[in-house]
Amino acid sequence: MCTVTFIPAKDKFFITSNRDEKILRNPALSPTAYSLEGANIIFPKDSGAGGTWIAMHENGNIIVLLNGGFKKHTPTPPYIKSRGIVLLEVIKTISPFKTFSELNLSGVEPFTLVLLDDSVLYECRWDGKIKYQEELNPTKSYIWSSVTLYNEEIIQKREQWFKEWLAKNPQPTMGDILNFHLFTGDGDKHNDLRMNRNGEMLTLSVTAMEINNDKGIMQYHDLLKNELYKQELHFTSSYAIQ
Repeated sequence: MCTVTFIPAKDKFFITSNRDEKILRNPALSPTAYSLEGANIIFPKDSGAGGTWIAMHENGNIIVLLNGGFKKHTPTPPYIKSRGIVLLEVIKTISPFKTFSELNLSGVEPFTLVLLDDSVLYECRWDGKIKYQEELNPTKSYIWSSVTLYNEEIIQKREQWFKEWLAKNPQPTMGDILNFHLFTGDGDKHNDLRMNRNGEMLTLSVTAMEINNDKGIMQYHDLLKNELYKQELHFTSSYAIQ
């Protein structure tokens, strides 16, 4: 939810997300395949609002959420729906990028979506007033950090860590990527990739996805329970990688 990486490999994509949240937040349910609009979609579920921050559709489309748009905002509740519910409204459709473009987001808190739609990578932002959409190069690697938790200096520092790590790991495995998400930093627990702010706000889980041409693998690491869950989803069409 708050640190996301996208890494292409020769014949696959890796998308990984650290969920940084308040320890008192409703616990998440481990990833399960749910039927939405007649299609199987795998995602961990927020047991409170019922939404999610990351999901994989059986057609090969992938979506990940970060809180905030371009800069830290002051929350002004009540909101008409959670951002995790908006994510599901987008990913359950045949054309999620088109859905985001047309969706009325008035009354929704700012957010950023990383979206893989029919093998095209997009960054979609909502700043509370205006939508911003950008097509990215899926042959390049990217890292995002939530602007609600990390200032520009820390975001740039994390980008440098990512750049240095990629130089040392030009062909990373899922295990390599998980190590990056779990252990990268300079000892500042407030801002390391696996963060912990006085035991009140911390990295609750890491979700890693390996997207091949015909199937996706989702690994969910519940860091509070120290448990690992794994789900596979065979795609109904070779969407993910052309």
